[in-house]
Amino acid sequence: MNASSPSPAQNQASTATLYGGVTNRRVTVRDLAAAKQRGEKWSMLTAYDALTGGVFDEAGIPVLLVGDSAGNCHLGYETTVPVTMDQMVMLSAAVVRGTKRAMIIGDMPFGSYQESPAQAMHNAARLMKEAGVGAVKLEGGERSARSIELLVEAGIPVMAHIGLTPQSVHAFGGYPVQGRGDEAAHQLLRDAKAVQQAGAFAVVLEAVPAELAAQVTGQLAIPTVGIGAGADCDAQVLVWTDMAGMTAGRVPKFVKQYANLRAVLGDAAREFAADVSGGAFPAPEHTFK
Repeated sequence: MNASSPSPAQNQASTATLYGGVTNRRVTVRDLAAAKQRGEKWSMLTAYDALTGGVFDEAGIPVLLVGDSAGNCHLGYETTVPVTMDQMVMLSAAVVRGTKRAMIIGDMPFGSYQESPAQAMHNAARLMKEAGVGAVKLEGGERSARSIELLVEAGIPVMAHIGLTPQSVHAFGGYPVQGRGDEAAHQLLRDAKAVQQAGAFAVVLEAVPAELAAQVTGQLAIPTVGIGAGADCDAQVLVWTDMAGMTAGRVPKFVKQYANLRAVLGDAAREFAADVSGGAFPAPEHTFK
């Protein structure tokens, strides 16, 4: 085989679809790049533990993000800001242990990379070494480009995140749509191109007008992952508790709820309580002799 000939692994990555085509190994950045080239759209969900990670892995979801959104939906915080590196390492390791096929991406929490590229390198290496993730995600466009470049140079795959970046909630004064107006749109395009130039293998576009997200997707060679960014992105991601109807109260406009697990679990808990108080549980079949 000469130097210009594709290897068997490269052929596999370029011809196998993400859904059903990769079954005997983890999904890789090469698989996602090949999906972009052939126009295959793919899904990403968050996961925070081995149990739900395993369910989504068995369902064929090719990429799972251990997001700092765990702060909101699992740890009881109002924002993602309080989430720590130790928590992200623990949660990421659990998802890795519970899965076999999906690429697992560990989120870099607030304060773990903003100080310097060296700080980003130290904490990204923790997620790779201690948790076993296949990639990391961090927020920011041009301002994070040097950190992304350093991580990629060190062999750490990086997914970038631009548009609405939840770790900047206090600076934004909430969670407003990003990229409206010419100046903001131009900045988003600059951010997207900066993270691609720095070596990111994909970029999340959050809460961005659909037309602008389509423009960014068309101009980038790397996949875009939309969340509230319209249908033209290469992939879509949702927080799993939003997607499955576990979240209480209002959910963002961009969320589609595919189940109502909060009601199902609530009904099961009430039925259990009624059986216990009424003496129906445990029954003889649940009792040792």
